[in-house]
Amino acid sequence: MIAALVAAFVAVLVRILCGPTVRYLRDIEGAPPRVFFANHSSHLDFVVLWATLPAAQRARTHPVAARDYWTRGRVRRFIAGRFFGGLMIERLNPTSEDNPVEQMLRVLDGEDSLILFPEGTRGTGEAVAPFRSGLFRIYESRPDVELIPVYLENLNRILPKGEFLPVPLLSYVTFGEPLPRKDNETRDDFLERARETLIRLEAA
Repeated sequence: MIAALVAAFVAVLVRILCGPTVRYLRDIEGAPPRVFFANHSSHLDFVVLWATLPAAQRARTHPVAARDYWTRGRVRRFIAGRFFGGLMIERLNPTSEDNPVEQMLRVLDGEDSLILFPEGTRGTGEAVAPFRSGLFRIYESRPDVELIPVYLENLNRILPKGEFLPVPLLSYVTFGEPLPRKDNETRDDFLERARETLIRLEAA
């Protein structure tokens, strides 16, 4: 009960500080396992996306976070791991026992959802970089999981790279339709289609 109240308070605080205008192009209520995949240009990205989810979704949605960054220091470990329930993945030297995709699949098999940034690292906010293959592996392995594109706009200006204090500016979060399935699609074709679907949300 206390954890739920704290989470609700933090979600309201984030929405006040970052002022996101949120657009839902589809209803995302309910709790089937989903992957919310988004562009990445700021450390605020997963926080704002998480804060704009319905409360029932927030409680069962885990941001996928780079272990090498988010476990560096007590504050980062608490924010990403303990508070937001982040899934810490090894992106530098993954092993068969520490496979990031297998970790994500286990979360989805437990009927929880994920926040994933398929670019793999932060960009400048000016363009969406090519996607890495993890999203395709989920698409192939778990056909019943919804993949929902989420376009984040202006967060790189609210908290630029290297800065610690946010600048009070407006931001925009657009949740799109689930990515439809196509038969016999190659990995590269799928990843480019997913990327283009995300980019088109900027003008939605």
